[in-house]
This record gives sequence, structure tokens and C-alpha cells, in this order.
Amino acid sequence: MAGLIGLDWGTSSLRAYRLDADGAVAEVRARPWGIRQLPEGGFDAALADVTAGWPALPRLACGMVGSRNGWCEVPYLDLPADAAALGRALHPFAAGDGGALYLVPGLRNPRGPDVMRGEETQLFGALARDPSLAAHATFVLPGTHSKWASVRDGAVVDFSTAMTGELFALLRRHSILGAGIGEGAADPEAFARGVIAARDSGAAGGLSRLFSARALMLDGALAPSAVPDYLSGLLLGEELRAQLASGRFGTDAPIQLIGDAALCARYRAAAVHFDLCFAEPLADIVAAGLWQLAVAAGRVADPLVVVPKEARSC
Repeated sequence: MAGLIGLDWGTSSLRAYRLDADGAVAEVRARPWGIRQLPEGGFDAALADVTAGWPALPRLACGMVGSRNGWCEVPYLDLPADAAALGRALHPFAAGDGGALYLVPGLRNPRGPDVMRGEETQLFGALARDPSLAAHATFVLPGTHSKWASVRDGAVVDFSTAMTGELFALLRRHSILGAGIGEGAADPEAFARGVIAARDSGAAGGLSRLFSARALMLDGALAPSAVPDYLSGLLLGEELRAQLASGRFGTDAPIQLIGDAALCARYRAAAVHFDLCFAEPLADIVAAGLWQLAVAAGRVADPLVVVPKEARSC
């Protein structure tokens, strides 16, 4: 039987896809078992549970499961990298049932240095969804650690990480800027004000304007409930300002967003103040990316591989 079991295994969650012989998703299962919170029995128990009753198909996993803190650390693949290169670099090791689990290695950009693990699969899923993007495109993947990436002729040739989401969470929960401020209604005006403050920050950069969130509130120019949206706009605006200032990412065509619709909507709202055009986001493309990499590696036509006992260590 041809097909694939694809696993998107991150820090906080696990999602499993059963794909048929044509790469179409036949079934999806989700569990709250990221690498930091596993059930009794660890990784093996999680894998057995999330794939229970499925046929013995090849298994391919991307995300933090292949990180230093995951199930088995897989070395990053240096740029430039296309689907064929990632396919050749898939790392097999034996799960507790003796069957092979192939791990996607993730990518390393020597220019930074910078790394990504999981986003590379989304990028190739996006190329599968819209092949016109393969020739020359810029991608933005918002998140805790946002990624900007350049693809040329089907290969990832550059990327850069911005810790926008994590910085916002830290400032919101653990700094004087967010202390004592509850959740309020969305404030698009405050968000835009923050974006513009970052855009106009010049050589000093948007981070030099962080304390303005408190000063404006103390002056009565910013309502306490508006501070979170102002901070969000300031940090997101700084991400846009800095990435554009680097000159590394093309903006002559619409930038392709990948990710959660609500978060991508904030990026599109911020982009207006930079005269940028962000395309409608692509979502739910991990399965397509896993399929592309499995096809490139020739792993979709064979049943589950049993790894010899002498080769079962990570």
C-alpha cells in the first residue's frame, strides 16, 4: 500500500496525517503532546497512540522532534536547499516498535548563523500548493519566532528570524510595560500607532521606543487597555522595518504569508504603513510539505521499514 504517515511534532503539540497514495489527507489526529509534555511512555507511547489503527505506512516527522531536546537530534542542512536535498538528508531511526521514523533535518543559514526546524516543511508545502512561487518569492511565517525566507528556483536560499512573538509575550507578562494591565478589546488605532512609531524610529530602531508605551500611558495619551496593542504594533513594525532595511528580501511581488489567519491579518495591517503587499496567507500546508519531501526521498511507495536491531539507536 502506498501512502504516508506525516507527523508535525513541535514544542507543544503533535499532529498526525494519514495520506493516501495520491498525497491527499485521509485523516488527521491531534494530541497535546509536544516534546515538552509527553504521555507516560514518552515519544514511543505518543507515536503509538496517535497512529493507532493506521496501516503500516512510511512515517515522516518534522519539527522540534528532531531538535537537541527532541526524540533524536538531526543535524541541520545548510542553505541553499531544495526538496531533493532535504529528501536525501532525511534521518531514519527506529521507534520502539522497530519501524523506521524519518526525521526532516531542518535548515541552517550560515549567513546568520540562523536555523529553522519545521518551517522548511511549510515552505515546501507552499511550493506544492502554488508552484508559481518556486521561481522567485519571499515568504513570511509569523509566530513566536517569525521567519522571513527567500526561495529561488525551488530552493530556500536565505532566511532570517525575528523573535517578535516571544518578545511580546515577555514584555506583556514580565515587564513594567505590561504589569497590571488586563485583557481589553482590540485597539486597531493603538496598534497602528505602534507600527508607525517603529517605522519612523530611524537609525535608533523600534526597540528604542519601547518605554514610550509607559510614558504615553502615564501622560494619559494611551489608555492602559491599549498598551498591549501598541506594544504589538511597535514590535511588529520593528520586525518589518529591520527586515526591509537589511535588503535581503525582495518586495517587488506580493510577499507570501504562511500561518494562522488572525496573526497574518496583523502583519497585513502593519504592512499598509510600509507600502508593502502581503498575499492572502496559506494555511494547513504541513502535510503537503511532508508529502513533497517523502516523494523526493522515494519513501511513499514502500511499507513501513523495519530497522535492523544493530541500527536501532538514534
